[in-house]
Amino acid sequence: MARMRAVDAAVLVLEREGIQCAFGVPGAAINPFYAALKARGTVRHILARHVEAASHMAEGYTRAKAGNIGLCIGTSGPAGTDMITGLYSASADSIPILCITGQAPRARMAKEDFQAVDIAAIAAPVSKWAVTVMEPYQVPMAFQKAFQLMRCGRPGPVLIDLPVDVQLAEIEFDIDAYEPLPVVKPKMTRTQAEKALAMLNAAERPLIVAGGGIINADASDLLTEFAEIVGVPVIPTLMGWGAIPDDHTLMAGMCGLQTSHRYGNATMLASDFVFGVGNRWANRHTGSVDRYTAGRKFVHVDIEPTQIGRVFAPDFGVVSDAGAALKMLLDVATEWKTDGRLRDWTGWVKQCQARKRTLKRKTHFDTVPLKPQRVYEEMNKAFGRDTTYVTTIGLSQIAGAQFLHVYKPRNWINCGQAGPLGWTLPAALGVRAARPDADIVALSGDYDFQFLIEELAVGAQHRLPYIHVVVNNAYLGLIRQAQRGFQMDFEVNLAFENINRRGEPDAGYGVDHVAVAEAMGCKAVRVKRPDEFAAAFEEAKRLMKEHRVPVVLEFILERVTNISMGTEIDAVTEFEELAEKNEDAPTAIVMLD
Repeated sequence: MARMRAVDAAVLVLEREGIQCAFGVPGAAINPFYAALKARGTVRHILARHVEAASHMAEGYTRAKAGNIGLCIGTSGPAGTDMITGLYSASADSIPILCITGQAPRARMAKEDFQAVDIAAIAAPVSKWAVTVMEPYQVPMAFQKAFQLMRCGRPGPVLIDLPVDVQLAEIEFDIDAYEPLPVVKPKMTRTQAEKALAMLNAAERPLIVAGGGIINADASDLLTEFAEIVGVPVIPTLMGWGAIPDDHTLMAGMCGLQTSHRYGNATMLASDFVFGVGNRWANRHTGSVDRYTAGRKFVHVDIEPTQIGRVFAPDFGVVSDAGAALKMLLDVATEWKTDGRLRDWTGWVKQCQARKRTLKRKTHFDTVPLKPQRVYEEMNKAFGRDTTYVTTIGLSQIAGAQFLHVYKPRNWINCGQAGPLGWTLPAALGVRAARPDADIVALSGDYDFQFLIEELAVGAQHRLPYIHVVVNNAYLGLIRQAQRGFQMDFEVNLAFENINRRGEPDAGYGVDHVAVAEAMGCKAVRVKRPDEFAAAFEEAKRLMKEHRVPVVLEFILERVTNISMGTEIDAVTEFEELAEKNEDAPTAIVMLD
């Protein structure tokens, strides 16, 4: 046993639990914790410019690498409330992050002291656990419990709030005797696997829906192997994209109202059986439940018991970690294949492959200003198979999911359910901190980029290089497109004549992102014409490598482009013609503004 401050014990626990990097902003009520961090010197700290951004950096750090848990730190009051968006987005996507906040002294907490707020109560609905630790000896125990909760069952975030006098109090603690608490995850049984496979075997046109739980379980190889053994096509969800390579013969495309492929929706509609693993039947994947489920049977495997039947009742539900389920399913399916008990779906697979070849959206446009589809076509040429894309929401993200290609797990890092604007930039910095050698490309519309644009300075200060593609139409594009249903275009226009813009005014596009990026210590390149693409991508790569800072690659788009989407998976409006006209491709609906 050794005598130490409670915060010193907390830092020792963080080390033992594997924390190597933190993102945050110091302040009076959390300074004792920062003093403990500084004294140990074992945890890298990256100073954010906004505490919400620190929470998104922690998310990016977790999402980037299996086993990671991102840590964000802030003082009392508004620092904690700023982190709520990060807690929400982490909770919604089953991402473990640890938020640590300072708090007023215990005796002052109920007296409306400066920056004293009940952050544990505020954070409770968007975290697995939120606690204000009132006894100094409980500090290391609270951290121990936090790590167990973040890792057990459905992963998720935890907030620990530390009154300043609790932080400073001395306790007896022995780190040599410390052990992390065991991680418990439910596992599919052989009987459950056999029943699920028997239902699969009875299907004529089955599909596997691969969710983000497969990524969380680091089980993408198991998914691909299982799909290959049974010979069944895979529809990844947006959060599961990359679990099977885009060019795999069994990758049948994504399904949904927005971030989907034409061939993915068509294949889903043609199916009669869906085997969901690690997914939650998100509404932008399903559309109306009655339309999505009509004529199909469903098996649903998820680590969280309350997810089974939450959206609709499956024909068979199993509570299991996705990795454990796929391992058991693979074992049983291999035996059945050896015994000749598995059905052959070769004909169905060929139909899915034919749709994948023919039902493609057009991307090649030579117009000026640029069409966004052409930007994604050029990104596919410029960036390799190992590229990690980071994005959050908007027409930029929707079009990115429709046109880009992802070949590996954790190479599509997307805030799925919450979708907060501003998420992309800090999340990309967190990804870079976790993976120093990765090829990282962030993707934003101009408004997402502007939300937390000050975090560019973090990338410059801490040498966190990546390429940030900004598609700029000076519009809230997704909201503008949604407003078409109300026959309006109201308060979504970001354009103005910027009297300080250098050089050509770009027809009143407003904010000079190149100037802002350079003022923040970063580099930037602007692209206006199709013949500038190749050189611009090469210049961005050169600048990033040479200067080791974020490089903004801005594309000036036409003001209005509608991106394919709809209210049902069988009623997606296609605003552009098909890439190739042929007898297998249905006539496109063309509705150009």
